[in-house]
Amino acid sequence: MSAPAAPAAPAPAAAPAAPVPSEDQIARKFDNCLADLLVNAGVGFGVGVVASVILFRRRGWPVALSTGFGAGVAYSNCNYSLNPYVLPGTKILPASKQ
Repeated sequence: MSAPAAPAAPAPAAAPAAPVPSEDQIARKFDNCLADLLVNAGVGFGVGVVASVILFRRRGWPVALSTGFGAGVAYSNCNYSLNPYVLPGTKILPASKQ
């Protein structure tokens, strides 16, 4: 038999997080919107190129259409992120005063 393990030291209490300034919150959301735009438009572009080569005999409109769809999805996601009132079923509660 092995010796019983010593009890672990109690974890230090976590310090309360400092509030994040509103301009930093907006900047983070805007950065996420730009990243989402690049990813979705890039995926749409790739799908459009593949569809154009395989299905539509190398025409340009599938590339433009699918890139536009990707950009539209990114716009919608950004709109939901920056304006939560748009999302159905969302209830915004007032900040509690401490």
